[in-house]
Amino acid sequence: MEERELIELAQAGDRKALEELVKKYESTVYNFSFKICRDKDRAENTMQETFMSMVKNIKQFKGDSKLSTWLYTVVSNHCLMAARNASKRSYDSLDDENTYIDEKKLADWNVSPGKVAEDKELKELLDKAISKLQPDYRIVFLLRDVEGLSTEETAKIRNLSVAAVKSRLHRARAFLRHELNEKLKYEKA
Repeated sequence: MEERELIELAQAGDRKALEELVKKYESTVYNFSFKICRDKDRAENTMQETFMSMVKNIKQFKGDSKLSTWLYTVVSNHCLMAARNASKRSYDSLDDENTYIDEKKLADWNVSPGKVAEDKELKELLDKAISKLQPDYRIVFLLRDVEGLSTEETAKIRNLSVAAVKSRLHRARAFLRHELNEKLKYEKA
């Protein structure tokens, strides 16, 4: 069944259609909320809040954007509220196998253990640098550079101008570049 049909059925009150939409976007919503919230429990709560919001407000979804864009907006808002209410932040690695709902686990036997260790170390450095970004910058960076959304989609999700998205993305990338350069320079010395 096409997504548009599922949405229309869900808007008419069909519980099965809502269930299908939740199943379809469950891993996407959880993974994105974890990347922003940086905490498993908050990510799970955000995922639940996001789907509760979807169930309550599905009739208000006009179809002007993709449902995924609408859900990214809801996740972003819930995560920002959680960040504002949190007195302290915790750090979890993006490599934690229990963190992500992994859709495909594929092993590449052509990669050497040294390369894997090097990639893991770089990933950890990047993860730590991303966690230092202010939530507003982190969300824009994740939407554009990790989730691969366009500048226009990101602007719509965050209710920002395209120029504001470009500015935040530029600053986030510059911050991350600086953080990585500092860590790599310090480790080589």
